Amino acid sequence: MGWIKLWFGLDARVTRRAYIATGVSFMALKVLIDELLMHTATGKTWPVLAYLLPSLILKNEALGPQPGWVLGAMAVTALPFMWVGVTMSVRRAADAGLSPWLGTAFFVPLLNYVTMFTLAILPSASAERTQWQPVGPYRGGAEAPERPAGDVGEALRGALVGVLASTGFGLGMIALSIYVFRLYGAALFFATPFLMGTTSALLYNRQHRRDLGYTLLVALASVTMTGSAILLFGVEGLLCLAMAFPIAATLACLGALLGWAAMTRAGPPRPAALALMLLLPPSTVGVERTLARPELREVTTSVDIDAPPDVVWEHTIGFSELPPPPEWFFRLGVAYPMRAKIEGQGVGAVRRCEFSTGAFVEPITVWEPGKKLAFDVTAQPPSMTELSPYRHVNAPHLEGYMVSRRGEFRLVGLANGHTRLEGSTFYTLALFPESYWAIWGEQLLHAIHGRVLDHIKQLSENDRR
Repeated sequence: MGWIKLWFGLDARVTRRAYIATGVSFMALKVLIDELLMHTATGKTWPVLAYLLPSLILKNEALGPQPGWVLGAMAVTALPFMWVGVTMSVRRAADAGLSPWLGTAFFVPLLNYVTMFTLAILPSASAERTQWQPVGPYRGGAEAPERPAGDVGEALRGALVGVLASTGFGLGMIALSIYVFRLYGAALFFATPFLMGTTSALLYNRQHRRDLGYTLLVALASVTMTGSAILLFGVEGLLCLAMAFPIAATLACLGALLGWAAMTRAGPPRPAALALMLLLPPSTVGVERTLARPELREVTTSVDIDAPPDVVWEHTIGFSELPPPPEWFFRLGVAYPMRAKIEGQGVGAVRRCEFSTGAFVEPITVWEPGKKLAFDVTAQPPSMTELSPYRHVNAPHLEGYMVSRRGEFRLVGLANGHTRLEGSTFYTLALFPESYWAIWGEQLLHAIHGRVLDHIKQLSENDRR
């Protein structure tokens, strides 16, 4: 029971020995979990060096065209390890006589390794110097009430200051990361919402220790306000904001919980410590940009067709108009295929696959009638039309972040005279965390593949009849 409080609580003091023991054991446990998931999904081993690369190069190479469930499993299993890591780092910094806020560097890519190593070697400070106090009197004052203290006006002012300050920080990080460095990275998706939650909690609780539930609401309001500003300014559309909200809201609440605990036990951070905490994410964006190397990913979908390969082939190289899509996400603006035409025959011919947002230009690289059709993608339209109050939203992620590189159709003759048609898309994804966004992207690609393959199946089976 004591270890559970040490790992997941916010009260227990974290000594150097406990920090090292937990770090080593949890690292071994995380490696074991990832190895089991990796072996179950691909039958291969997980490269340990992949943990050292924020760009996920080795992870993408190792996973390859893995099933979508493993991506979600890895994201979910990482959350408790992240919570234990950051909360124990904060308490370890306090135990060493440092500002607890310095422990939040655990969330900063690359710097987190330096932080963990430093905290692992620093000795515990004397009881007088330790900056993490047990629950009880508010630091520097009388007994702190559990419910919001002060009048409604004071609480509202604190909430507004917290929301506005953290929203300003979030918008600044968006401008720096996306429009200066052209990067949707870890500093933006992980560190930014976490520190937004921490900042809002710090400012909301600066006069009185307020209720944790209200503190979490203030953090969620900060994330919602930031998303609303992005939508209002036409930076992003509603659909992508909805996909990003779950991860941003979760991290903001974790940051707010840590900020609330720190304010009630350690008091407000020194200005220098607070400035350092908020400057760390912007300072690492450039490093992330240098290391970012999205790797090629593959998504494959198949269908069995009651027709021989030569019949299926004729509808694979080009197909007629598809009916309107019934799926709700296509109706919300996600690009969907409508028809395909080909100019010429053989290698060098150009196939044009018309989508609702424009055309994919696909020069043929492999032409094996009845067996295989492969092509590169030299031009492609936006992946969606964003839902927005404005007619056109030039969201940066729509171009150059999820990019189709090439595609293949493989026709496999079956013993019963049928054909198994497999469609593959090879793409790169420059959005962090890739494992989270790939869940959405790969499900959409499967839906697009299914729409095309089912249409080819219907055309081919009608011809045979």
